[in-house]
Amino acid sequence: MNILGISAFYHDSAACLVRDGELVAAAQEERFTRKKHDYRFPNKAIDYCLAEAGITPEQLDHVVFYDKPLLKFERLLETYLSFAPAGLKSFMQAMPLWMKQKLHLPREMDHGLKNKYKGRYIFTEHHESHAASAFFPSPFEEAAILTLDGVGEWATASYGYGKGNKIHISHEMHFPHSVGLLYSAFTYYCGFKVNSGEYKLMGLAPYGEPKFVDLILKNVVDLKPDGSIRMDMKYFNYCQGLTMTSPAFHDLFGGPPRGAESKLTQREMDIAASIQWVTEEIMLRAARHVHKESGGMKNLVLAGGVALNCVGNGRILREGPFERIWIQPAAGDAGGALGAALFVWHQLLNKPRQVQPDLDSQRGSLLGPAYTTEQIRRMLDEAGAKYHYFEREEDVIDRIVDAMTNEKVVGHMAGRMEFGPRALGCRSIIGDARSPAMQSVMNLKIKFRESFRPFAPCVLREHVHEYFQMRPNEDSPYMLLVAPVAEEKRIPLNGESDKLFGIDKLKQLRSVVPAITHVDYSARVQTVDPVRHPRMHRVMSGFKKKTGCPVIINTSFNVRSEPIVCSPTDAYRCFMVCNMDVLVVENFIMYKTEQKQMTEAEIQEYLAQFQLD
Repeated sequence: MNILGISAFYHDSAACLVRDGELVAAAQEERFTRKKHDYRFPNKAIDYCLAEAGITPEQLDHVVFYDKPLLKFERLLETYLSFAPAGLKSFMQAMPLWMKQKLHLPREMDHGLKNKYKGRYIFTEHHESHAASAFFPSPFEEAAILTLDGVGEWATASYGYGKGNKIHISHEMHFPHSVGLLYSAFTYYCGFKVNSGEYKLMGLAPYGEPKFVDLILKNVVDLKPDGSIRMDMKYFNYCQGLTMTSPAFHDLFGGPPRGAESKLTQREMDIAASIQWVTEEIMLRAARHVHKESGGMKNLVLAGGVALNCVGNGRILREGPFERIWIQPAAGDAGGALGAALFVWHQLLNKPRQVQPDLDSQRGSLLGPAYTTEQIRRMLDEAGAKYHYFEREEDVIDRIVDAMTNEKVVGHMAGRMEFGPRALGCRSIIGDARSPAMQSVMNLKIKFRESFRPFAPCVLREHVHEYFQMRPNEDSPYMLLVAPVAEEKRIPLNGESDKLFGIDKLKQLRSVVPAITHVDYSARVQTVDPVRHPRMHRVMSGFKKKTGCPVIINTSFNVRSEPIVCSPTDAYRCFMVCNMDVLVVENFIMYKTEQKQMTEAEIQEYLAQFQLD
């Protein structure tokens, strides 16, 4: 039985194909259209999923959309009416998309499936889809469920539990009170793009001091013991306006929002630290409450956009009451397509669920396209690439390791593309985490992005406890947990750090792996094991054998504002416009020094197609 899940029309549209309960394919539309966070109907992602499954639309048994558009429209209308006439401008901007597409989803889906699917369409609720995406692929027979998001229909957060092949949602928090929208409002205020820059705010937080926590909790948010919140809406403008924050918010924090791309000041860093503290407190209180309500379940699963706040996730694991947690790798709206498809299979069709206690069924989140040797060769030839091809993977890995140990930056593309916002080794830029220069080199010369942003480590799972404050063999395969760097790997600062503020903190070496150690000694850890990510495990084992270090730096294979590369053609273009040294696509290796260099005009033309995020 083939079930197609679809998410669309907000951000990060995606499709997912489930066959007999198994995840066959899933991908975000942005990877094919090359438009970051593409919200449009995921025609290309659907085409890919069907091709991967080897079926045509008429062979689909069920098609499910990840939320209920009529309920969402009801929320929209009620909200605008309650603020009328203040929200007229916003209302007029929102209506065309609703009238043309969102209210006619069956027609849109018919079109996307070329009018060949003859069955009925199913619509699940937004947070049902998130909850299903969190529980059904998890390695748990039973678990408490917590979803934290911006907004779906009316719900902005929910909790309940999953057991066997069923999920039960018992409580919801409703719009306009929303942890996700609260965080997005501060993202907007600090000059970053909503639904895109939230992770920048999280990365900025360690440079600041949480000086505004009391101000936030006294005026903006009433935080309850159970983690639910009531927001004073006079400080916000997202219900009726085109901005996230109101003049009252600006007065409270002493000025207007920071302009995009303007200089960051200590004030924005302190504000980021403050809302991050508040968000972590919300997440911790919610987790403790859900644990109590679940009767003391040992496991917790998380989804929704806020579950991408890996600093908060790490605190739940270290300080919360649950023994184990699992987070959907595509925790945002893209994962709703996956959750909706699994919801139909297990919840509606009552199909059984097989659980492996030590291994989830997400398949390493490697659910996107892969390319054959012939396809890669053809694409590279068309691009005019100068390459070396090796029959044996061992020879390729030797050269990757050699390059990394010589402080070269390597673009690595192999196997199926990741589903979700994180590159996990198959569409990654990798380098030597021991290099003091690597953080700034990668930010400014490779990614062309803000210098304050940290990079994440990959660590061989069997060594995770040696480098980070995590338990032996603790799993973090999807880079969704932040943990402190182990004390014994830190470098004493002797009080010198106290003299530094803001971005200047980057100048100090803080550990033996400085490229991945943030200024507060934290790191967003990805553990690599031989089952989920075998090739990356072999690359890192080779690196460890040569250097003694089981940690490398791993960042997504793209430049700023560009979707992560999908095809060999995408990879080669990205390689050519930045200062990356080596490109590896499966068993093909390219060295920058051997390629025909692009002109500055060609590089700028390439970069200009991506709107700054």
